[in-house]
Amino acid sequence: MSSNLSFVLNKPNDVSFEERPVPKIQSPHDVLVAVNYTGICGSDVHYWLHGAIGHFVVKDPMVLGHESAGTVVEVGPEVKTLKKGDRIALEPGYPCRRCGDCLAGKYNLCHEMVFAATPPYDGTLTGFWVAPHDFCYKLPDNVSLQEGALIEPLAVAVHITKQARIQPGNSVVVMGAGPVGLLCAAVAKAFGATKVVSVDIVQNKLDFAKGFAATHTYMSQRVSPEENAKALIASADLGAGADVVIDASGAEPSIQTSLHVVRMGGTYVQGGMGKSDINFPIMALCLKEVTARGSFRYGPGDYKLAIELVASGKVDVKQLVNGVVAFKDAEEAFKKVKEGEVIKILIAGPNEKVESTLDTSVDVAKLEAAKAAGNTGCC
Repeated sequence: MSSNLSFVLNKPNDVSFEERPVPKIQSPHDVLVAVNYTGICGSDVHYWLHGAIGHFVVKDPMVLGHESAGTVVEVGPEVKTLKKGDRIALEPGYPCRRCGDCLAGKYNLCHEMVFAATPPYDGTLTGFWVAPHDFCYKLPDNVSLQEGALIEPLAVAVHITKQARIQPGNSVVVMGAGPVGLLCAAVAKAFGATKVVSVDIVQNKLDFAKGFAATHTYMSQRVSPEENAKALIASADLGAGADVVIDASGAEPSIQTSLHVVRMGGTYVQGGMGKSDINFPIMALCLKEVTARGSFRYGPGDYKLAIELVASGKVDVKQLVNGVVAFKDAEEAFKKVKEGEVIKILIAGPNEKVESTLDTSVDVAKLEAAKAAGNTGCC
């Protein structure tokens, strides 16, 4: 068996590489997977910097990572749908399957969820990972393992966009042009939206968004939410407002602007996570009779649809990848994400023989500026 070297968070800003025992299959329905590639999520960066997200606090050393793809190396005796050598995308959260939410088809809301790299559970930045076979999705021949590592954030975007109930011909505004915001725009377009507006405060993100999925872009200004909304609606010719607004930023000004951008009777979805409490334009929500929904992770069918969108060419996730780094360069990759200069970096598994294709030198000034701004690269 090869190395099970793992990338471990000991405490905030303190990581190390640790050789751990290769996990063993515990259930006849489990598979053992060699992890080939893992993306870096904003939540990984947040744990690395702060050691906690809300009430999830890292109290003991924890392996980071949850956006992974790998190759099956062993299957349990009851596994019929996968075999050794199959390439799969890993869905990294496993519900109890028995509670009311699970039985209602909302397993993402399960209170007993075991989710990778969410305390107290280890993540997938490791050599080998054991998972229930039905949370491992076989990749079609035309989908690479690197693309497979991006199925997780795409599934997040699929779930957010499904919550919006987008209809063909709808106009959709997506606040935030980070990885999840970009993917929400792409999924909205695949769902039939004819006008997709990406909004951000960084011009190079908007330039990328225009070439990726957006039909229009808008640079948010340092003015009131009402003024921003008025200018956005005019710039994208949205008439009485957008049919759907998705916030993928979690930023208070974006959320406030969103409620002034959505049309009367439109739909608003909160996908980005930010401060626990904000000033919210409740009057706009009420007077417009806006349908508002939250969105958390992903549920039944989201991974399957995400893979189909990539396999069919409707969403080109390869465009999001700025580079691949060797496992030994994992910490440098986290620093690059923290700088905010990349969209997605993939970390090769410890048993992958790859050379880093990304300049891993870190601009200390940019890193400190990002820390001061509180930017974790989320969404």
